[in-house]
Amino acid sequence: MQTGLDVLEAEKFAPLRDKHIGLITNHTGFDALGRSNLDLLAQASGLKLAALFSPEHGLAGRANESVASSKDPTTGLSIYSLYGDTRRPTDEMLAGVDALVFDIQDAGVRFYTYTVTMAYCMEEAAKRKIPFFVLDRPNPLGGEIVEGPMLDPDKTSFVAYFPLPVRYGLTIGELAQFFNAEDHLGADLHVIAMRNWHRNYFFESTGIKWIPPSPALRTTKGSVLYPGIEILQNSGVSVGRGTQTPFEQFGAPWMSGEAVAAALNERHLPGLRFTSKDFIPIGGPHSGERCGGVSILVTDRFTARSMRLGLEIAEMLQKLYPKDFDTDKLIGLVGNADTVQQIKDGVAPEKIVASWSDALKAFDQVHRKYFLYK
Repeated sequence: MQTGLDVLEAEKFAPLRDKHIGLITNHTGFDALGRSNLDLLAQASGLKLAALFSPEHGLAGRANESVASSKDPTTGLSIYSLYGDTRRPTDEMLAGVDALVFDIQDAGVRFYTYTVTMAYCMEEAAKRKIPFFVLDRPNPLGGEIVEGPMLDPDKTSFVAYFPLPVRYGLTIGELAQFFNAEDHLGADLHVIAMRNWHRNYFFESTGIKWIPPSPALRTTKGSVLYPGIEILQNSGVSVGRGTQTPFEQFGAPWMSGEAVAAALNERHLPGLRFTSKDFIPIGGPHSGERCGGVSILVTDRFTARSMRLGLEIAEMLQKLYPKDFDTDKLIGLVGNADTVQQIKDGVAPEKIVASWSDALKAFDQVHRKYFLYK
């Protein structure tokens, strides 16, 4: 298959001809031969690369805090950070730019900040009538499964731009179309679609090398578990940051890994198995402390449901460790007050999942309008 960057390259960058380009990208912006979009655009004839913009974690994808603007040592171009003093491109940054190009590998999860950076850039482009190009890339979670509660309209933030379920089943290009139409952004949007990508593809099916889109998303397996495991972190649970397998395990010093793993296995969750495994995280809650932990084995990613798993774990930890697990803080990433209240009330996870059904059916009807692939 070919990413949007590969397709643009095959077209000899014709859609960008005579443009002064502002490139929004990071370390994931490579073509099929391992060449960076920065190098390709800098060397392309008939256009000019004018400025660079980086999201959270910076252009190199390694930073964990806010990122300062800087200069690219090879091209001498300004690298404007959109995760520092400002999270939107300013007039000064956009001076001399007459097209913005977004090319970043996303995670397919509502609270991943790259999609919010894209939306903010689309807003600023629309205000200035600057064409906005998205070079499409695969959703690593595929395009068939939609999961999790819808975002409450009053919970929008830099980790939640627009009411979506946690796992929304769109590529970054499809999501750009969704945002532009459903949030009435009015951007002059152009999506350079992929070739030969299909909705039933998880990332391994693409043949593309996995480049961790952020420091903790090290593996494709971790990306499948990320939607449901990451929601636990604010409540006082380590999700394995700084270990070799973030999001493939969770734990805390106050938790018995053996007891929790056994209890989860008794629930026979499709596509998932659990074993006890202590670990010491570096970063996040309980950094440097030995945690009683649970390792998660994905036996079938087509049937595994990460958000259901997150609910099962949250419900269990609230019952077993009510003084240690802070259920209220789930709201930050879950983004749905009714779901958090149901967990607090001890509602069975399968009933909570069922309570999402009507909203997800309505979302499904809307988001299908923006499909670019079968």
